[in-house]
Amino acid sequence: MSTPARIQTPYLTAEDELDRSLRPRRLCDFVGQDTLRDQFMVAIEAASGRGEALDHVLLAGPPGLGKTSLAQIIAAELEVPFVQTAGPALERKGDIASFLTALEPHSVFFVDEIHRLPRTLEETFYPAMEDRRLPITVGQGAGARVVTLDLPPFTLIGATTRSGLLSTPLRDRFGIQGRLEHYGIEDLTTIVKRSASILEISLEEDGAIALATRSRGTPRVANRLLKRVRDYAEVRMGGVVTAEAANAALELLEVDERGLDRLDREILRIICVKFAGGPVGLSTLAVAVGEEQDTIEEVYEPYLLQEGLIKRTPRGRAATAAAYSHLGIDAPAAHPAGTQALLL
Repeated sequence: MSTPARIQTPYLTAEDELDRSLRPRRLCDFVGQDTLRDQFMVAIEAASGRGEALDHVLLAGPPGLGKTSLAQIIAAELEVPFVQTAGPALERKGDIASFLTALEPHSVFFVDEIHRLPRTLEETFYPAMEDRRLPITVGQGAGARVVTLDLPPFTLIGATTRSGLLSTPLRDRFGIQGRLEHYGIEDLTTIVKRSASILEISLEEDGAIALATRSRGTPRVANRLLKRVRDYAEVRMGGVVTAEAANAALELLEVDERGLDRLDREILRIICVKFAGGPVGLSTLAVAVGEEQDTIEEVYEPYLLQEGLIKRTPRGRAATAAAYSHLGIDAPAAHPAGTQALLL
């Protein structure tokens, strides 16, 4: 068999390798997302029993919840090659053709950030997903002709943090669509314990719970904080991650009891204090905190909305009473109706 085309990582740091080692390898090791996991167990067993490629899969949800890990697990459970790329890396039809024509039968082709795939290239996937055929234009001008290539059966897995940006024709061609939700404290505690075992970290139950509580419902954040707390415990607490060690380390990292970091609190403070609770436009808010609009909208804002600390209005972002309470400042008697309103 020929080796399928893959995106090669030019250099992996020790930290990158460590992150990879913490990812689950099988569905039985994947913690949380129980309904979605059960759906994949059934679909994978059915496809394997028929000797067919799994139907195309769309995985949606906030960053850090395990979309890439789940795609790799699906390939491992099917015992097929896993080929990975990202939407922004596919710039021409030839880029897509080079991947698809090199796939081995039943391979999993994973496209991360598929919502960033140029719209002009989406149509290239339509016949490939539906009929396993790839039309290629050969030549130019009057002498150009279309050659159709037959493709092996394959499974396209697309991952997106913003499923609303996908066109309807592309989204409808995914036979299996699943959304990953933020994790509860119990599941995050299990994940932290598993990671601690892999990293050979001495972790007490209350330390695991303290970490899980401040992990924003996200396994990636939980694992990142675990590694930083491990450093603190080794240097100042005898190497054992207790609740005391976890809380002290996270305080040093400026992560508070709700998982908010310094920039989260700065966003809230600016809305509450500088703009009297808002509403304030996203572009103005980005300038005020010195951060990109996309970063605020995609990284920080979702968790603040989920926690009920801010709200979106037609005129911009506004703070809630919970935001004032969390910051420990008094809320104004009433927000100005229009004087502070700044358009998006």
